[in-house]
Amino acid sequence: MSLDLFLLIIVVITALAFDFTNGFHDTGNAMATSIASGALAPKTAVILSAVLNLVGAFLSTAVAATIAKGLIDANLVTLELVFAGLVGGIVWNLLTWLLGIPSSSSHALIGGIVGATIAAVGGHGVIWSGVVSKVLVPAVVAALLATFVAAAGTWLVYRVIRGLPGKRTESGFRHGQIGSASLVSLAHGTNDAQKTMGVIFLALMSYGAVSKTATMPPLWVIVSCAVAMAGGTYLGGWRIIRTLGKGLVEIKPPQGMAAESSSAAVILLSAHFGYALSTTQVATGSVLGSGVGKPGAEVRWGVAGRMVAAWLITLPLAGLVGAITYELVHVIGGYPGAFVGFGLVCLVAVGIWLQSRKARVDHTNVNADWEGSLTAGLDAAGKPAARPPSPPAPHRRRHRHRHRKPMVSSRSSAPATHSRRVTLHEPLVQLRGHGEDPDIQLAAGRRAAGAVRTRVRLQAAGAGAIGDHTAPRRPVLVALGWAIFGLVLAVVVIGVLYIARDFIAHHIGWHLLGAKRA
Repeated sequence: MSLDLFLLIIVVITALAFDFTNGFHDTGNAMATSIASGALAPKTAVILSAVLNLVGAFLSTAVAATIAKGLIDANLVTLELVFAGLVGGIVWNLLTWLLGIPSSSSHALIGGIVGATIAAVGGHGVIWSGVVSKVLVPAVVAALLATFVAAAGTWLVYRVIRGLPGKRTESGFRHGQIGSASLVSLAHGTNDAQKTMGVIFLALMSYGAVSKTATMPPLWVIVSCAVAMAGGTYLGGWRIIRTLGKGLVEIKPPQGMAAESSSAAVILLSAHFGYALSTTQVATGSVLGSGVGKPGAEVRWGVAGRMVAAWLITLPLAGLVGAITYELVHVIGGYPGAFVGFGLVCLVAVGIWLQSRKARVDHTNVNADWEGSLTAGLDAAGKPAARPPSPPAPHRRRHRHRHRKPMVSSRSSAPATHSRRVTLHEPLVQLRGHGEDPDIQLAAGRRAAGAVRTRVRLQAAGAGAIGDHTAPRRPVLVALGWAIFGLVLAVVVIGVLYIARDFIAHHIGWHLLGAKRA
């Protein structure tokens, strides 16, 4: 086996390992709000996300072309350079996962490759205009756009449902969240799996396995990246999910649906135009927007500030790791250099995993109350820490005498000796003296109580609970709100089909939706 072929195999394995870490690092982008609001059980959510990430990876390859040709000069790429860039992305992904910081896997990968390129050939090997126009500017614009859209959508939702029964509306939005979270997972697979495809595409170009004029990666690259992404998603990045779902804002189903819908729309739109967008930043912006848009919601700006700080240092620090790795592998050279580089990244991964076991976060405690930090309030086993016992209740002296139970009857022809109108949860009955069977009187009282409770529930459903002067229903506004959400979802679905037609035309050859085979 030649050294170049050996390096190519190492690069492909490392790229798929990065794709795997990307899957569990970014699962929270799609499912954090659904898990936090109770719309989906944690394990069900990650299984659904894994399947849809797998499907989404087949929908488009525009981002893969951006990674392969739009950021660095393809003529200067070597296998050592690609390997070093991947190591930079993997190390940063694992470190931020340990800390529970939802940083950008995309920027970690791009930063690692750019840093390795600078170490290998200097700054002239980087296409800086592509980095600015395809990475930096879209990252800022997309995060702000997602925040604005989610805030506006959340505000509109709460205006529309004002005065409606809370349990009924939350139940409806929980069902809607399943659809919106599914769209985000599909969009994540469409956008993020392509970045690893682009890296492997670069390596194949460098080795000479594919032409440098090719516009799409081979089918086996697409399939392997899709499977790796789905496998990582199934593990579930519980630490990131906990930070996004509980650390920024306490999420209710209407907020969750608004945040997920805005994330899906922005990510799918950027994937179609080939922008290497950070889905993490879009999802985080949407969650922040849902907190800003809800009246009276509390946003933890300290947590948000730490996230933004991590975003700002992702590119330079991942680039630094990539540059150091390249220098190490290049100086040692040959097979030993490849073995040393691969061994070091494995040691770092094992060390971070062992550190994470000291305070576990998994599906059993991901929704535990947030107490200031990721693992605060959790013991070493990952369970909520035991709280000090509450002081005993003060002793109360018991009555020495016995109360006589009145005998009741709902309806009787006998004259009533005493009657009163009862409170909200009591039946309207007559208190009778002796003369009827107590069992019959008790059954009649229970029937009357059930009738009153039914009447109270009907009153609460129609115009709010008794004594609650909330606004009545607004059928026109309710219909308008659902129509707007239906329109947004329809646009997103049409966008998915529009993106998918390119893949179908190139790989399957079906001429659907007017697409022409290239």
